[in-house]
Amino acid sequence: MDFFEAQDESRRLTRVLLIFFLLAVVSIIVLTNLFLLIVLGYLNSDAVLSGEFSYDWRVFLIVAGCVVGLILLGSLFRIWSLSGGGARIAEMLSGKLIVDHGGDLKLRRLLNLVEEMAIASGTPVPPVYLVPDRAINAFAAGYTPGDAVIGVTQGALDHLSRDELQGVIAHEFSHILNGDMRLNIRLMGVLFGILMLAVVGRAMLSSTRHRTVRRRGSGGLPILITGAGLIVIGYVGKFFGGLIKAAVSRQREFLADASAVQFTRNPDGIGGALMRIGGYTGGTRLLHPEAEEYSHAFFCQGVTSFFSGLMATHPPLDERIMKINPRWDGRYVLTAPPPPSASEFDTGAPAKVGISSAAPIDLDAAIASFGQPTSDHLALAQGLIASMPAVLAAAAREPFAARAVVYLILLDSDELVSRRQQDHLAESADVFVMAQFRRLLDHAGDIAPEQRLPLLEMALPSLRQMSRDQYERFCANVEAMIRADNQIGLSEWALSSYLKHNLGAAFDERRTITHDKQLEDVREDCEVLLSMLAHSDRSARTTPETAFDAGQSVLEQDISLLDKRSLRLARLESAMTRLACLRPLRKPKLLKACMAVVASDGLITPLEKELVRAIADGIDCPMPPIR
Repeated sequence: MDFFEAQDESRRLTRVLLIFFLLAVVSIIVLTNLFLLIVLGYLNSDAVLSGEFSYDWRVFLIVAGCVVGLILLGSLFRIWSLSGGGARIAEMLSGKLIVDHGGDLKLRRLLNLVEEMAIASGTPVPPVYLVPDRAINAFAAGYTPGDAVIGVTQGALDHLSRDELQGVIAHEFSHILNGDMRLNIRLMGVLFGILMLAVVGRAMLSSTRHRTVRRRGSGGLPILITGAGLIVIGYVGKFFGGLIKAAVSRQREFLADASAVQFTRNPDGIGGALMRIGGYTGGTRLLHPEAEEYSHAFFCQGVTSFFSGLMATHPPLDERIMKINPRWDGRYVLTAPPPPSASEFDTGAPAKVGISSAAPIDLDAAIASFGQPTSDHLALAQGLIASMPAVLAAAAREPFAARAVVYLILLDSDELVSRRQQDHLAESADVFVMAQFRRLLDHAGDIAPEQRLPLLEMALPSLRQMSRDQYERFCANVEAMIRADNQIGLSEWALSSYLKHNLGAAFDERRTITHDKQLEDVREDCEVLLSMLAHSDRSARTTPETAFDAGQSVLEQDISLLDKRSLRLARLESAMTRLACLRPLRKPKLLKACMAVVASDGLITPLEKELVRAIADGIDCPMPPIR
């Protein structure tokens, strides 16, 4: 299953989840009315014996309305409470944000692995949270890659080798790429709503705990009976909700395991992690009271239950290991790995990644890599990170300096424009940020074109730590810097668009995108996008008409090249907003058409790669770096 099929499958599972949810609600309505009928019959036993007792359908509808309202309110409240995205879930599990490794080699290894995986897969580098639990487990949480986080337990940090931890992180990145995180949060909302009847029942029982019930007709007895009944109904609903959760999540775990092997080309990584978990006395069960609610999103089974086989959200360890390594002898790993040493991080001289010049591109291979990064992409990401000036890579990981790195990337090569940009920053930027900017200024010329987007990706976790006021000031400064020369090129737009898209997911109001459009529905928007690309700076060997025709033939839509004077970046941004609503299986053709335009001369430059990757990011298609 490729990335686009996985995204489409995630949408299908969301619809299946909705159907199961409706069936569960109908069952709870019937059970609640049946229980109320029994209670009323008990309280009116004389009317029952005389045959005068009846249950009005209007009562049934009132009860149904109350049940539906209660469940919906509970679900919406839970989803709203998690509107902070992945960070909110990590904090709910007592996770601690790791901003700096502080010299701890285990933390440094973890942060390095997450950076490598993110850049290799074309996703923003997510913040990393450490959960203080001796169990070996991990999770990815969030609505989109832009607000995703990676959580790892202390047990995983202490007891997994680098290859094993890499396999676990690759597994979690598969959940980010395949759209599983949003589905997991929706599952949390649904199950919380179903449990609301039990919450109300407990409140009713609590209200009667100081009341002495002396006779059947006392005011406390009906409340006591009703409260107990609602608790039973609520937990029956939770039981069936747990079955839904288990059914939805188990198959996604097999897919994530397979993706992790493809990503790292090292089945011994994730396979070794599973074998070490099987031999580890600390297990995978988290002790945190909130762990049960998010259990379906962990790397391994995070909780235990009475119906452990039926309610398991993850396949058995043996089954997962056998799928990864069919020749497994059935033995688990009982020994702990050696601790990391400083030599693990000694990369020597900066790597030469060899992608700074224009090069041919295989369009089909590039499309196939979306959401399906390989070990080649991982090696390329490692080379990109190693080739960066150490001072800039370190600055990208620090909250104040990360903003300075962004300003440095946007600094114009023209001396007059650069001075104008610096004067604006001196007046508007935070004092501490400006101090970092001046410290790094001498390194502005050290940033190679192919390093700009990876540096932005590395800076995102630190940028997400800004306050709302700092974020708004930062956005205003970015806008001022790219407008300092009174024009905005496509390269500047690409970097600005990437920042807005991914920081907006964490800071701005989350908007729900309906992915229901066909290419025919957005024909004019495709026309705008391909025309902008065709008119961008190109080799003299290729005309805009030739470039546009290359994309149009791939897209197979009746569109025409627009006049350059009619094109504005505001029009492009409006088009991108609508193109993001394309059905997942329709996006590959659009992206292939974009690449066909920029590669119509047979080559693609680093700046063109950056532009195409920003476009892919804008329509929620993570694109690995192109060699």
